[in-house]
Amino acid sequence: MQKRIEKDSMGAMEVPADALYGASTQRAVLNFPISGYRFSRPFIRALGLVKSSAALANRDLGKLEEEGAQLIAQAAEEVIDGRWDAHFPIDIFQTGSGTSTNMNANEVIANRCSQIAGKPIGSKDPVHPNDHVNMSQSSNDVIPTCIHIAVAESIRSELMPALDYLQQGLETKAQEFWEVIKIGRTHLMDATPIRLGQEFSGYAKQIEYGKLRAGNAIAAVEELPLGGTAVGTGLNSHPEFAGKVMGYLWNRTGVAFREARNHFEAQGAKDGLVEASSQLRTIAVSLFKIANDIRLLGSGPRCGIGELQLPATQPGSSIMPGKVNPVMCEAVIQVCAQVFGNDTAVYWGGATGQLDLNVMMPMMAHNLLESIRILANVMRAFQDKCIAGVTANRQHCEELVEQSMALVTSLAPIIGYDRAAEIAKESVQTGKTIRTLCREQKVLPEDQLTAALNPIEMTKPGGEGSAGG
Repeated sequence: MQKRIEKDSMGAMEVPADALYGASTQRAVLNFPISGYRFSRPFIRALGLVKSSAALANRDLGKLEEEGAQLIAQAAEEVIDGRWDAHFPIDIFQTGSGTSTNMNANEVIANRCSQIAGKPIGSKDPVHPNDHVNMSQSSNDVIPTCIHIAVAESIRSELMPALDYLQQGLETKAQEFWEVIKIGRTHLMDATPIRLGQEFSGYAKQIEYGKLRAGNAIAAVEELPLGGTAVGTGLNSHPEFAGKVMGYLWNRTGVAFREARNHFEAQGAKDGLVEASSQLRTIAVSLFKIANDIRLLGSGPRCGIGELQLPATQPGSSIMPGKVNPVMCEAVIQVCAQVFGNDTAVYWGGATGQLDLNVMMPMMAHNLLESIRILANVMRAFQDKCIAGVTANRQHCEELVEQSMALVTSLAPIIGYDRAAEIAKESVQTGKTIRTLCREQKVLPEDQLTAALNPIEMTKPGGEGSAGG
């Protein structure tokens, strides 16, 4: 591989000849051969947005000449578009401030400016990575700003549409299954009847609330630390710099980003990221419950609950012919478990912010953005490969309702709790249904018995079948 020599404040470094990055980036590549994880596309896009907006703001404030500002903006636009993602090679597990990645962006943009201007790569002419691309900035305010931007944009463009897609699918099934009466279960034991559509309406509402939580997560990261530079004092930054950058960012993203009200909070703590992660965790909790319920209701198909029939997506066993497993539900709950773990890492990252800077930021960024990505992807797959094709085993649902001793609940207000309990116990002992026993013992006239044991009426609000436990 051909090399070229570039220099930084620590001296000369050999860099791949075709690399747009320079000496600082190469040092980090050599120092941190840790995981192979890299900053994802949303974060690199955010870096480009910040660098472009900062150059234009510095121009507006008279700190940067028009030519240099336009060159930086043009090169940064290419970073925004993903043209140079391969030139961001640094591992996630690096300096906790993300300084290496901030310098990576500065070097890529400066070298690209040299190319555009017809100057040699590495010449730092006409744009210098520190003096111009990083003007009015520090890694300590750039990196957390980029995390906030990437998280907000990813939630809005990836997670919220996926939540909406799944909610619509669940609402469709709630309507489709409204006439299906099945047995309810509390404590995993038979309870009073419920509509299958009512259960699915509950799932749909969980996802609807998930959209609100996603919105809350965006709100938690709308304040940006940019303008605080090294420790929050704003040293070497124009007092109006951050406000002007916010205007450019708002126009580019449509997110109501604003300067942090207190830069010392914004750089010394990462509470907003912890809050955003907790909202993602709650969404994952909802998804876990939904997917787990659906695989339980579809268990069998002959020897389980078997009230739902899940789409067959692939063979389920290498040894048992014909076996089909609830693989999409399993994918969902695995993603949710990963999100729970990611959230744990994020809140530990937030808790270890010491004095005037948090030094867990790259790891927090990686986990937050990964949670958003995999949640959005698995929800779409879950809707397409499972929810859209799930059907109700209506006959089996009816049979289970009729066999359940929980039907006796509707008789309790008429014949008393104790008498109803005796009938329930006898049902368990004899295997006879509640309806059969009541007819044999002439508990009620047939018309009253039919009305009292009507499972449809038991699913209505305020119906006689309403009971706790």
